[in-house]
Amino acid sequence: MQKNNFIHLFSISKKKDGSVESQIFNLTNRVVKLTYHFKTHSKDYSSQRGLWKILGRRKRLLIYLLKTNVVSYQNLTNQLKIRKLKKN
Repeated sequence: MQKNNFIHLFSISKKKDGSVESQIFNLTNRVVKLTYHFKTHSKDYSSQRGLWKILGRRKRLLIYLLKTNVVSYQNLTNQLKIRKLKKN
């Protein structure tokens, strides 16, 4: 795999490893890696289940970040180029 397929943002990766922003950053990198994996292994259903679990965890962290720090949530979604949460 090529390194340029993954997201490398220096400002996010410099934060503490346990912070919500860095956890979302790491989960987004794993999502990118798995989507690249599915281009060649489209019937890997075990990995698809893992992807769904990662996406659920990332969604819960995004909801928490939205409730606690809206500005950080907006900056993170813009930097990572991920969709914002739907409003109910």
